[in-house]
Amino acid sequence: MKIAIPNKGRLQQPTMQFLQSVGIKPLASDDRALIIPTSWEGVQLVMVRTEDIPNIVESGAAELGITGHDYVIESGADVEELIALDFGKSKIVLAIPQSWKENSVEELKGRELRIATKYYNIAKEYVTKKELNSRIIKISGAAEVMPSLGAADAIIDVMSTGTTLKLHGLKPIDVVMDSYAVVIGNRNWIKSEEADKINLVLTMMKGAIAAKGKKMIFMNVPDSKLDEVISSLPAMLAPAITRLSRSDIWEVITVADEDILPEVIAKVKAAGARDIVVIDIEKVVK
Repeated sequence: MKIAIPNKGRLQQPTMQFLQSVGIKPLASDDRALIIPTSWEGVQLVMVRTEDIPNIVESGAAELGITGHDYVIESGADVEELIALDFGKSKIVLAIPQSWKENSVEELKGRELRIATKYYNIAKEYVTKKELNSRIIKISGAAEVMPSLGAADAIIDVMSTGTTLKLHGLKPIDVVMDSYAVVIGNRNWIKSEEADKINLVLTMMKGAIAAKGKKMIFMNVPDSKLDEVISSLPAMLAPAITRLSRSDIWEVITVADEDILPEVIAKVKAAGARDIVVIDIEKVVK
């Protein structure tokens, strides 16, 4: 099976890091390679432009793909968004020159606008919805330079921090849509010959996501302190407990979010736990 992933751009590096956390590691590092074998037998990575991934997955040339939600919407491809990922978060915004007095979409309704964007379909739907008198100028390069060149009055483009817009004398005045990285699949993937392998990959992806920010905690607890320690512990269901060879000592195992770890350790130590060990979790498969 093939997974289409970005060959460059802001999603490329976090996508590779995510796949490695899943256990899918590329076995080649040639920047010119289009198809790369991985540590999973029978799983290949297809390196293509981020915006082309929805159409490639729709055609069946790749069973899965990782791209931006914005590119899925813009392409209109008949694909299924299977997993929302926690990276690639951004906003598609309408931005105008800082020198303009207008600060809202409503204030623009008296103007004739030329809007430069690579998101032609998203922009067209947006200006229709907002009832703006606009002409959409489709581009493939950097949108933020178009107003300063006199090629457009405003832009609709992706914004992460807003720094690039500010450097080019632009200000965002409305959010067109939110975006983030997604795992997409062909709508007929479950009927394909690779269905079992695809389902396993998706399961492991979800497991890697579920494990993020969680730690496993092991501790030894005297019998007399067991109830007090357990009552202070978080757990996905309930802590696991095992009596050790010494009949008066228990091993207690639980899982906690990393951001509350110091609080958990302080509580169980005060309650009588000792020999506390904390380890990373790679996957949580439910």
